Amino acid sequence: MDRLIYTAMTGAKHAFLQQAGVSQNLSNASTVGYRAMEHKFRAVPIQGEGAPTRAFVVDASVADVFEQGPLMATGRPLDVAVQGAGWITVETPDGREAYTRAGNLQVNTNGQLQTATGLN
Repeated sequence: MDRLIYTAMTGAKHAFLQQAGVSQNLSNASTVGYRAMEHKFRAVPIQGEGAPTRAFVVDASVADVFEQGPLMATGRPLDVAVQGAGWITVETPDGREAYTRAGNLQVNTNGQLQTATGLN
């Protein structure tokens, strides 16, 4: 037999995770290239003795939202935007490949094109 407190806490835990995801999305709403996170939950019936209406909550999926944001004209000649699906490939300081959608590019002192955070 299940303990009712554990059943109730699954809903509370996932409501907290949903709230944390919404908070993260709101705090990064103006960050260039940020992709929102979306939580989807589903109810799972509890098997066994007890009320047949009891259920607990599980994450059905946690996914990033890759919808394109609004394009903005900046007037800077090196600013680019990725339209539709796609990424800009950059190199990290340790030589690995990374991806970004932030297109506010600049030229460094060596004449190399880089992101605002310094990735080539």
